[in-house]
Amino acid sequence: MQKLILFCGPSGSGKTSLVHHFLQNYPAFTFSVSATTRSQRKNETNGKDYYFFSVEEFKNKIAKNDFLEWEEVYPGKFYGTLKSETDKLSESGKVVLFDVDVKGGLSIKKYYGERVLDVFVKPPSLTELKKRLVARESETQESLEKRLAKAGLELNYVDHFSYIIVNDDFKKTIHDATVLVENFLIE
Repeated sequence: MQKLILFCGPSGSGKTSLVHHFLQNYPAFTFSVSATTRSQRKNETNGKDYYFFSVEEFKNKIAKNDFLEWEEVYPGKFYGTLKSETDKLSESGKVVLFDVDVKGGLSIKKYYGERVLDVFVKPPSLTELKKRLVARESETQESLEKRLAKAGLELNYVDHFSYIIVNDDFKKTIHDATVLVENFLIE
């Protein structure tokens, strides 16, 4: 059975940057593209960054049990992992990487058990997290406040993950994550 690697943490913690690092440097790795109902950002590609669905389409997929995990993260903003996407990637022999929110990560961890390496990527502080989110230039004041409030709640789940990496120096974060991943894959 193919192993899977899960990076969780608040939006802006650095989990997506870690996933990009592994995808660029490990040809045997592939990304599990999540589905969402949020608006597509100008730098995103449908099917590459996310599968973008209307709320109605997403709810239809929920009703058909098409998701491994899903969550209404903000009112009307759904995120989820399609079972078909994960199955297809795992069957290809690739190591599947997940970049999901904390509740989704806990569902994936429960579903796959020992097959998944679960890592919580923690920002050094909420103040630093706010700086990162503002630097993205993709947040309104309202969405920024929602993300920070959610981040505060997500930090309460840090102890539910097998490994925690504090992302205060990205080079060190990459090193620490690489050690975890490589040790997991040779076990």
